[in-house]
Amino acid sequence: MKRLLILLTLPLMACRWSAVAAPTNTPLPARTADSTPQTESPSQPDTATPQASQTPILQPGQFPDSTQYEWTRIVGGLDRPVDAQSAFDGSGRLFVVEKYGAIRIFKDGNLYDQPFLNIDNRVDNSKNEMGLLGLAFHPDYEQNGYFYVNYTGDGGHTRISRFQAEGDAADPDSEKVLMTIEQPYPNHNGGAVVFGPDGYLYLGLGDGGSGGDPHRNGQNTQVLLGKILRIDVNTGDPYNIPADNPFGNEVWAYGLRNPWRFSFDRASGDLWIGDVGQQLYEEINYLPAGSPGGANFGWSVMEGAHGYNGLPQPELLLPAAEYSHEFGCSVTGGYVYRGSMPEWNGVYIYGDYCSGKIWGLILSNGQWQSRVLFEAGVTITSFGEDENGELHLLSDNGNIYVLSEK
Repeated sequence: MKRLLILLTLPLMACRWSAVAAPTNTPLPARTADSTPQTESPSQPDTATPQASQTPILQPGQFPDSTQYEWTRIVGGLDRPVDAQSAFDGSGRLFVVEKYGAIRIFKDGNLYDQPFLNIDNRVDNSKNEMGLLGLAFHPDYEQNGYFYVNYTGDGGHTRISRFQAEGDAADPDSEKVLMTIEQPYPNHNGGAVVFGPDGYLYLGLGDGGSGGDPHRNGQNTQVLLGKILRIDVNTGDPYNIPADNPFGNEVWAYGLRNPWRFSFDRASGDLWIGDVGQQLYEEINYLPAGSPGGANFGWSVMEGAHGYNGLPQPELLLPAAEYSHEFGCSVTGGYVYRGSMPEWNGVYIYGDYCSGKIWGLILSNGQWQSRVLFEAGVTITSFGEDENGELHLLSDNGNIYVLSEK
């Protein structure tokens, strides 16, 4: 899918975040220069079941032997699932976002018939990259019932809204629109909604669409497109801008084309971003915990580590990993594994929407190491992390899979 005031102390955050580790220096790949036109991802559904890659692990001991693991199907029959989140409320529920405008509950092996929320009458999903795209639960969800969504509404413009729920049902009439962001084109809408370890709400916005960033939104810090935004939803109406946001507005980081899924490592607080490329390169961006705002990931001066609308610039952050379109067409950002299988602990897992390849990424001996670990054989719309840190894979085929031992 082509696809940020006053610092508050939130006591319940401790249940989601362990102690934050010291920042890690990021080794940067060599800079080169080239220029490319655009491509878009396909939208065809598929029916295959993910299988482990037989590609040998080139550095034994650095990654688990992926042939001993598989992505096990746990539920099917969903309508284009694009996100899966936990409320971290001890209920064991996994909330699955369907692109057309509904959120479904999966628990104890069962997919509930009654949607948790259905707003299909206000969601515009008329284009492939439009729809209900992201979900995050407030850290105090058990007390206030608040959750936040990102969807394209009237005119295809992005809405960031808060709803309220009780039990297994949300009130569709409880919507409070926090912001509406005009979208000049129907693609590159981003969509992720994530609470950070600082208690602020982070939002992923694409550059506005078309191809090649025609409005140069990526490098303009006074517009919200092509950015990671950071807002305080615990004060203000509808929110406040944190005092340490670098540009006096909602912008926290910039230079992004279409961040399709970003996440914070629940153990370290490090930030990982999957940014969809123009035509030649897909990239994973990384910020260690404690990094200040203002990071510039380069788009559209650069595509990955390569020049695009100019020569590579030394002040721009290069990706932790990139891959060419020989290996896929559209990156799907994932999570650092923090579940019950210790051999996977600390491995960042991400994939490609088109090719179904799944990589592991680690920092080994001061250098980033990335390996293809699985050939899923399905389109990968998103990854999800449940309450226990287990990782799930979502596909356009309507299935959800969980990483497990064979």
